Amino acid sequence: MRINSLRLQLLAWVVLPLVGLATINLWTSHRNALATADLVTDRMLMGSARAIAERAGVSDGVLDATIPPAAIEMFDTGDRDSVYYHVKAAGGRLLTGYPDLPEAPKSSNTEATYRDHRLRLLTFSHTVVGAGDDSPITVTVGVTLAGHDAMVRRLWFGAFTQQLALVAIAGLFVLLGLHRGLAPLIRLRDAVRSPSRSELDPIEVPGAQSEIRPLIDALNAYMARVRAQMAAQRRFIANAAHQLRTPLALLSTQASYALRESAADARQEALVALQASSGRLARLAEQLLTLSRAEPGSRRPRADRIDLTEAARHVLETQAPTAIGRNIDLGLEEAGPVPVIGDGTMLREMIVNVVDNALRYSPAGGSVTVKLAVVGNEAVLTVADDGPGIPVDERDHVFERFYRIAGSTEEGSGLGLAIVREVVENAGGHVTLGDGAAGGLVVEVRLPLAGG
Repeated sequence: MRINSLRLQLLAWVVLPLVGLATINLWTSHRNALATADLVTDRMLMGSARAIAERAGVSDGVLDATIPPAAIEMFDTGDRDSVYYHVKAAGGRLLTGYPDLPEAPKSSNTEATYRDHRLRLLTFSHTVVGAGDDSPITVTVGVTLAGHDAMVRRLWFGAFTQQLALVAIAGLFVLLGLHRGLAPLIRLRDAVRSPSRSELDPIEVPGAQSEIRPLIDALNAYMARVRAQMAAQRRFIANAAHQLRTPLALLSTQASYALRESAADARQEALVALQASSGRLARLAEQLLTLSRAEPGSRRPRADRIDLTEAARHVLETQAPTAIGRNIDLGLEEAGPVPVIGDGTMLREMIVNVVDNALRYSPAGGSVTVKLAVVGNEAVLTVADDGPGIPVDERDHVFERFYRIAGSTEEGSGLGLAIVREVVENAGGHVTLGDGAAGGLVVEVRLPLAGG
């Protein structure tokens, strides 16, 4: 099951390795406890065997072995262990003890089963002075493993208790550390979700760690972008409402005038003006819709392969009647296909707005020239006219929405170049304004050239 809590994940990453290490430590502790119990038991067996061997002696020419009580009592640890032994002469003659008790290898220990009990055994060889052929004697001592196993359990349980306490204490300190460490994140969450927070003001979290600071900075940067977008949207709505108010009022006035007018010529004149006003209003609505579509995030990005030359040729064909009506020489200079990648519809709208702007501000009898070329890895579209141009200090402002140069007599919405910039920048290019050789304005659009 996947854990979605950061606190639980961090706790698991800390505690689980500790549990794994504690498990390994417990395994080694059990082995150490077993080795310790073996060593203690073997030392006791060796001490008992030596005590028994040292009491053996020759009395009246007869080898005799007496079992000292201390040799048996040293195994009395309270675990009710049973002790078995025997003493044999060199020829195997039993001197005392249990005759069927198995023997261990000389001077070493082993485990065996005797009378349904597991025993740990030790056989010790000892030379008895004056015993003749009966020397050396062998002493075998065996003890059941109740005390041995109890010692293993006590040692291992002590280690287990220590490891468990260490893991529990470590987990407690980790929880306390996580509580303090995650406190800035909790404060950040509370600051974002606060009911009293109605504005997208920057968030400050006192005591935030350096790892959390980039998150706070990124969140504040994101809110700054949102504030800018909302402000731009509010300005756009306000400007759009202002721009639409005048032509709508003009349409209403012209329609009322046409209805009141009884003379056919005057009514015809009013209807022609009404038609022109409705055309300008339709063009404004079309530009508003184009600008809305050109904004980032307003539509799914497209990556069409577009030939700017073909697109420009199509736009000039549609703009030709306007140029002819104003006696403007509209020309195209190109040297072949100029492929780019982008939204074909928006790129064509970009060309429409650049050419329309040039035709609108060119004087009757003037010229508008559209050039297409490949320069390095860029596609370059240039539209030059011989109109009044744009002052240098105004060139940054004309890309703003609804911006009109003071004193301009030409009708327009102030959206054409704003649309051009949005479309070009979304396609990864840039647009610049310059002066023509013989006056007028030169609009240069550079876009990344399509590979392959």
